[in-house]
Amino acid sequence: MDQQYGGARTIGGDHLALRDQVLAELRRRIVDGEYAQGERLTENRLAEDFGVSRNPVREALRVVEAEGFVQILPRRGAVVATLDETAIRDLFAVREQLETLAAGLAAERASEADVARLRQLLDDARAATEAENFDLVAELNSALHLAVIEMSGNRWLASLSAAMYHHVHWVFRLGAAQRAPHSWKEHIRLVDAIAAGDRAAATTAAREHVEAAAAAALAS
Repeated sequence: MDQQYGGARTIGGDHLALRDQVLAELRRRIVDGEYAQGERLTENRLAEDFGVSRNPVREALRVVEAEGFVQILPRRGAVVATLDETAIRDLFAVREQLETLAAGLAAERASEADVARLRQLLDDARAATEAENFDLVAELNSALHLAVIEMSGNRWLASLSAAMYHHVHWVFRLGAAQRAPHSWKEHIRLVDAIAAGDRAAATTAAREHVEAAAAAALAS
C-alpha cells in the first residue's frame, strides 16, 4: 500500500529509487507551474510535499540545480529559476539548430510507421487543444518533437535534446493556452513535409515553427 501524507498519495511508498522519483516529481511540478518561478523550495517543505526524508530531496535539488530549474541563492536557499529573456533566447537558438537538422534527417529516414506515429500525435494534440487540456497538449508537443528527433536516426541529436526538452516543455506550458492552436497547425506542415520525404520543406517548416514559438514565448 502507498504511504499517505495528509490523506494524499505520496511517492515514499513506491519501490523505485526515491531520489529518481523525487527528481521526476520535482521537475514536473516546476515545469507544470505548480512551483512558480522565484518560489522558495526548502528541503523540509519538499520532504513534506513528497512524503519522504530530506536526503532524496537534497539529492534531487542538486540535479535540478545543475539542469537550470533551480538556483541556490545566498540567504534564501533553493528557489525556482526564472525564465528571463536571455534564457529564452538562448534556449531557442539551440533548439532551432537541433530541430532543423532533425527534421531534415527525419524527412529522409522516417518510415511509414514513423509517419503514422506522428499523425496520431497530431490527432491527439488536436483533441487535447479542443478540450483545453493544456497539460496534455504540452506533453504531446514534447512527444512529437522528440519523436522527430528519434526518427532522425542521429544519436547525438537525441542525447543533446533529452535535457533540453524539459525546458522546452516548461516554456511551452507557460503559454500553452495561447500557443496551442497555432503550434498544432505548424506541426501539421512539419509532418506533411516529413511524410513527403522533402528535406528542404521539413527544414523550413521546423525553422519557422521554432521562430514562431520563440516569438510567442518572448511576447508572453
